[in-house]
Amino acid sequence: MEGFPTTLGELKRSGYAPKSVKNEIRDNLIRKLRAGDELFPGIVGFQDSVVPQITNALLSRQDLILLGERGQAKSKIVRSLTSLLDPLVPVLADTEIPESPYSPITSLGRDVVRRKGDKARLRWLKPEERYGEKLATPDITIADLIGEIDPIKVAQGRYLSDELTIHYGLVPRLNLGIFAINELPDLTERIQVGLLNVLEERDIQIRGYHIRLPLDVFLVATANPEDYTNRGRIITPLKDRFGAQVRTHYPNTIAQEVEIMEQESVDFATNGYSVSVPSHMKELIAEISHVARSSADVNQRSGVSVRASVGNYETIMANAFRRALRLDETHVVPRMSDLAYIVGPLQGKIELEAFDEIEEDKITQHLIRDATKRVFERYFELDTLETVVEAFDDGRIVEIGEAQPNSAYLEISKNLPGMSEAVQSLDCEDSEHASVVEFVLEGLHVNDLLNKRALENGTAFSR
Repeated sequence: MEGFPTTLGELKRSGYAPKSVKNEIRDNLIRKLRAGDELFPGIVGFQDSVVPQITNALLSRQDLILLGERGQAKSKIVRSLTSLLDPLVPVLADTEIPESPYSPITSLGRDVVRRKGDKARLRWLKPEERYGEKLATPDITIADLIGEIDPIKVAQGRYLSDELTIHYGLVPRLNLGIFAINELPDLTERIQVGLLNVLEERDIQIRGYHIRLPLDVFLVATANPEDYTNRGRIITPLKDRFGAQVRTHYPNTIAQEVEIMEQESVDFATNGYSVSVPSHMKELIAEISHVARSSADVNQRSGVSVRASVGNYETIMANAFRRALRLDETHVVPRMSDLAYIVGPLQGKIELEAFDEIEEDKITQHLIRDATKRVFERYFELDTLETVVEAFDDGRIVEIGEAQPNSAYLEISKNLPGMSEAVQSLDCEDSEHASVVEFVLEGLHVNDLLNKRALENGTAFSR
């Protein structure tokens, strides 16, 4: 790179001092802590729980495993560790794996330094080039992670006992970097032993050939606690290899879940259209996931991923956008009736303790109903809506539909006593009128104050 040393001699004259990758991460972490910088941008809800534990592990130069159910930002945390690496580090240019020019670890690297001396060429690695991850699956081989004899190199005349015949796997190719392995318990015991050897004993064996390979790698792994702790799918020596074990968790509050939803969802902003999501709709989507995480009808070992919240949020937004396009409206605002479209996607993201599809639908509807009741009670006291309820005593029927324009709901508020006051109490925009009207009607229904009947193209509310 321009302005950086290009040879070993220039690097020596520059005064560059090499560090181990764990010391490098530790020094940059200390610098961020002193400056008061955010350590893991985009990670929500872990500041007082998970982040301090990870910080302690990094300060202690410990390899790390994150235990948690799916959708708890484990992979995002691991990938963000690259922000603690130096912007650029020098390695030898003419070697197969990254090697420090001061202390090469392969016979090829040592030969390059011996032959070329201070003229040995360098290349500079960026943080993203020093990070690699692998999803553990039963079909992973030693060749994938550590290496294998390269038949092409043998055919070129090299002996099997020659270290240069080896094609290195992912772990050696991440020397001087971070290696992450997701779902660690899915590795077979034989592969776990091979991983242990290269990371603890610094000794690898490929088809009977031993190589001393003192890798400088920061190891990070993720696992589901059910697999890692209870089923005995991790060999004890490998488990002991990790200096720190950190338990992740789902968002503790609705506000945290909403923040993640808004952060991770796709952007629906489009020229000519304004997008608005009332607070009660955001909270309702988040609440559905929170209800599911405590429901006996949901398999809690599998967990309810935050991705379920993000997916549901995107679904109601997409349906609101589809409605705006169809009705030629310029405001995109999700409503309660849009929730009908999350039933299928939600069932695909959680494991229900049900025996058939009909039972699954009942459970999902119950989750949505329970969440609606909780959110509604945060916004309204039932006695403040007595006028709205009493308006149905004369046999009045109010029909709504997810395809009705916002103007139809303005008429409902005008003709239904007490509804205008209820809508105004939420201090909503005019474009959000339909969303609030549906919220009030649905809230009264889940509190058994109004009946609800499905129509061909909508829903009817009555006493």
